[in-house]
Amino acid sequence: MTIWHAERGAGEPVVLLHSTAADSGMWQSQAEALAGRFRVITVDFRGYGRTPYRAEAPYSDAADVAEVLAGLGVGRAAVVGSSGGTPAALELAAAGLADRLVLLNPVAGLPPTDDVRAYWEEENRLVELGDLDGAAELTGRTLLGPHASGAARRRLVAMQRNAYELQLAADPEPEQVETELTPSAIDVPALVVAGAHDLAWFGRCARHLAGELPRGRLVELEWAGHLPAMERPEEIDRLLLDYL
Repeated sequence: MTIWHAERGAGEPVVLLHSTAADSGMWQSQAEALAGRFRVITVDFRGYGRTPYRAEAPYSDAADVAEVLAGLGVGRAAVVGSSGGTPAALELAAAGLADRLVLLNPVAGLPPTDDVRAYWEEENRLVELGDLDGAAELTGRTLLGPHASGAARRRLVAMQRNAYELQLAADPEPEQVETELTPSAIDVPALVVAGAHDLAWFGRCARHLAGELPRGRLVELEWAGHLPAMERPEEIDRLLLDYL
């Protein structure tokens, strides 16, 4: 298969799609908690974790995940996506491969707010200067909410730095296919989670998608930043077990 994957547990399949600031390691707690009742599948997108950043032709994260599911004999699964992993989750649902969705601080095609634009610009500036440590530390400060532990921050910084290294080493840089989605046509149960301490843009995206998806339901977590699965992992474990 094109991308790295792992599975554990048995039962109905659940796929965990990581944020593009992290890799599959962000789901450490959730994969363990869910494996007692489900067949849990985790992946590393291209350029993250254990998957090199290469492609001979334009590719899509959703197609890579679909290839993994086909190889594992999985027709449909519950799909959980975090941040930059949510477009792939939505694409899988639109293709009929997801029967339920959980979208944690998702992204959508809305104009960026000033705070997220400033974060992206500073991140790009540091990466262009070659300060990968500084860029990764910026991500840790910006995306993790006040309840994240020091260990969680160190894990996120390490995952983000590894992603920078993989992606900067790519020559030529692969091209990812942009897919237009119509959320109103994705008629599956969808839990959309927003964090009160997240950047404003992600909150707007969450509320937008919860309103557009025919069976979308919004849950706002007062304690959460952008990556609640790493901030209070046991609470997200329980949320997923209850919903799924």
